[in-house]
Order: sequence, then structure tokens, then C-alpha cells
Amino acid sequence: MVTDLRAPSLRARLRGSWRILAKEIAAFGLVGALAFAMDIGIFTWLTHAEHWGALKSKALSTVVSTTFAYFGNRNLSFSHRARTSIGRETAFFFGINAITLVFSELAIALFVYPLGFDHASTTVLVVNLATIAIGTLFRFWAYKRFVFLHPDKVHAEDVDLDEELAE
Repeated sequence: MVTDLRAPSLRARLRGSWRILAKEIAAFGLVGALAFAMDIGIFTWLTHAEHWGALKSKALSTVVSTTFAYFGNRNLSFSHRARTSIGRETAFFFGINAITLVFSELAIALFVYPLGFDHASTTVLVVNLATIAIGTLFRFWAYKRFVFLHPDKVHAEDVDLDEELAE
């Protein structure tokens, strides 16, 4: 019996890549749906409390849902990816989420202050939903690029991780 020592075909590699991407998207969606429910639930609950405004509510709801999302994404969505230091991973993860929080806060502030919508209005809730949707696309790309790295990028001897991330 002759053993085929050739590299896997392009078709086999693509099929494997698509399966991994589908798994990542499905798990990211599940974790994201749970974090989304937490974010919206906490935001709505706090904005209806008399002493919480939309901006404070958004900040707290984001911190809680982001903490949940980190553990969910690390242990489910991107569990097959290489682990780097916990400090590096969490710094990038929470930094990316801080960027999306600033974007959300600016959009909400625009509607609450210059445009005069009530903190607990449906319009502010819709703005919050829209910023979460836009932020989700950015986060998926950024997590794969900067946080949960491909094992080949982390373990390759000739790859400088700092240089790779700077590209």
C-alpha cells in the first residue's frame, strides 16, 4: 500500500477553514446573544431608575456584558486558538470594547443632549441597539486579529508577534 505524502488539497484546506469559521461565528453569535441580552436588560433597567442616566447605564451594562463576553469567547468561540498571556489578551479585549463603548456613548450623548431625547426613550434604546450592531462587526474582526490569535502566529519561530500585530 502506498501512502500519499502530498500536502492536503486546496479543497480540503478550504473546507477545514470554512468549518472553523462557521464554528467561530456560531459560538460568537451565541455568546454575543447572551451578552446582548445582559447589556440591553441592564441598560433598560438602569435608565428607568430615577438616578441613572443613559450614559452611566450604558457604561455599567457594557462592563458587565463585556466581562461575560470575554470568558464566553475565550472558552467557547475562540477556544481552539492559541493562548498568549492573560494580561495581553484581556488588555486587547477590553481595549477593543472600550473603543466600541466610546462610540456608543458619543452616539447616545448626541441623542440625549443636543437632540433632547429622554434618557429612557425608545429612540435612545434604538440608538443603543444600532451601536451594538455596528460594534459587533468591529469586535469580531478585532478579536480574531488582535486578541485570540491563530496558533501559527503565536508559535512560529520566525514570527515576531509585536511586529505581526503592528501590520
